[in-house]
Amino acid sequence: MPTLIALAYLNALVDTTRARARGHNRTDAGASTLELVIIVLGLIAIAGVLVVAITAAVQRRVDQIT
Repeated sequence: MPTLIALAYLNALVDTTRARARGHNRTDAGASTLELVIIVLGLIAIAGVLVVAITAAVQRRVDQIT
């Protein structure tokens, strides 16, 4: 049982040390606002193209039926 407690303590110690090391090395975390705007605009453009393609395909099928 004391071995298990010692291993748990060492594991917690290693985890905290790793978290501290990661925190000090990174000064710029995450995407900037401009990057997010560009990504969102790209996704909106892709969604628009898909809507146009699906609408055209459905219209062609409707024209074939009637």
